[in-house]
Amino acid sequence: MERPVSAAATTDPVSRRRLQPEERRQQIIDGAVAFFADVGLEGKTRDLAKRLGVTQSLLFNYFSSKDNLIEAVYEHVYLNRLSDDWPRRLTDRTRPLRDRLLDFYAEYSTLIFQYEWMRIFMFSGLAGAELNRRYLEHLGSVILTPLLAEIGAASRTGSRPGMEDLWNLHGGIVYIGIRQHIYRMPCPDDPSEAIEGAIDRFLHAFDVV
Repeated sequence: MERPVSAAATTDPVSRRRLQPEERRQQIIDGAVAFFADVGLEGKTRDLAKRLGVTQSLLFNYFSSKDNLIEAVYEHVYLNRLSDDWPRRLTDRTRPLRDRLLDFYAEYSTLIFQYEWMRIFMFSGLAGAELNRRYLEHLGSVILTPLLAEIGAASRTGSRPGMEDLWNLHGGIVYIGIRQHIYRMPCPDDPSEAIEGAIDRFLHAFDVV
């Protein structure tokens, strides 16, 4: 099934409107997100400019290079969607670990189970770009590493998973979104039940109450 043209691709050309510099810059980023999600990171800036209805030189007034523009896309799509509050909430031992994990993955899945997030992430991996590696390193550092200690503390037997075990849980949950936006396979309208089941099986394996 072909995806309808995104809203960012059908807005009035930026050259026809008087915009403040920050508004114009954000409009270009929004258009670039939709563009790279559709065609991949190999897409040409001249084609992006044509889609937006601006000149290529205007793009480079705001971004010194294509790499600089992709960096802005990375920040907008990935880093800006990570809540600064997640590490604190995930390590709040006044709440059961199961509740913390369910809350986190409910919020996280809502943010990433989207066409642009999934498509740009997969295109980036196929292109050998640094975006994926940097994002996964950041996620591992601020989310998954603290969780290892939390699981060990909550386990009745002191059983503690390895980082690979935690990545397997995380990857299985993310795969729900991959099935939907990459493979176009049937997926549940509400993935919460599948996420809850995956978390419960994981916690049971490590004797977490």
